[in-house]
Amino acid sequence: MLKLFYGGTFDPVHNGHVAIARAARDELGCRVRLMPAADPPHRAPPGADAGQRAEMLDLAVADEPGLLVDRRELQRQGRSYSIDTLRGLRAEFGPGMPIALLVGADSFVGLPTWREWEALFGFAHFVVAPRPGSPLDGELSPELTAAVAGRWTDSPQTLKTTPAGRLFLLNQPLHPESASDIRRRIAHGEPWQGLVPPAVAGFIARNGLYSQPAPGPSPL
Repeated sequence: MLKLFYGGTFDPVHNGHVAIARAARDELGCRVRLMPAADPPHRAPPGADAGQRAEMLDLAVADEPGLLVDRRELQRQGRSYSIDTLRGLRAEFGPGMPIALLVGADSFVGLPTWREWEALFGFAHFVVAPRPGSPLDGELSPELTAAVAGRWTDSPQTLKTTPAGRLFLLNQPLHPESASDIRRRIAHGEPWQGLVPPAVAGFIARNGLYSQPAPGPSPL
């Protein structure tokens, strides 16, 4: 059974995140574990703390069969590097278990900036979700182009019968929501409630989150 993990800051989780998770669940026929990062290495500190972001995820997937929250990165000290998470998953599930990371196309094209990025293919598949304006269908960097050559598959079954190393492009509608835009809207008093699940909107309002502009942008 394929183990699919959807990592991110989820600051806050929005309708686009949930739609991508649903699409992956339905297309690949597996559960999707949404995995919030504790200390994201590629961006400014989150606007909500780790506990609040995980609680918003709980609220977002409460009525979504096959979607669940995985807090493993919150339980580890230090920065949330994917290579460390994948090593832990391999130790837990063994070398033969099919494991995949679900990532947005904007994150995927930046893969060469990740720690030990070339080693990631030895630990997991990548399921790539298109994003509006993503350069995935344009030019990848030469090093990423070389690394992914021959890895793409259009068969979910391939992901389920091999442990790691393949790439799969998720077939799903593009969603314009971004967490950075939602935080900006909240800070500037613009409409935002319809961009997140209703229970998440209530949580943000009750806790007064994102009322001040954040110091740095995030696509997640």
